[in-house]
Amino acid sequence: MQTFEGSYLGDNNLLADHSVLECKICWYQYHPDQGDDVWQIEAGTPFSRLPEHWRCPQCDGDKDQFMVVDK
Repeated sequence: MQTFEGSYLGDNNLLADHSVLECKICWYQYHPDQGDDVWQIEAGTPFSRLPEHWRCPQCDGDKDQFMVVDK
């Protein structure tokens, strides 16, 4: 399986709780410390704990369309 930089391949075990992830379609960034008002996700919720049905609040992209942002 070939991977690209920043991909987590849907494996939540590869994500730290503080990881910021970015949609590769529209560049929306999910920040755990901010949560997501659109989906009513509380601040402090890591990306790995988002519900399976969660989608990008900006473009409706799937969770697997997100990449880890390098800080």
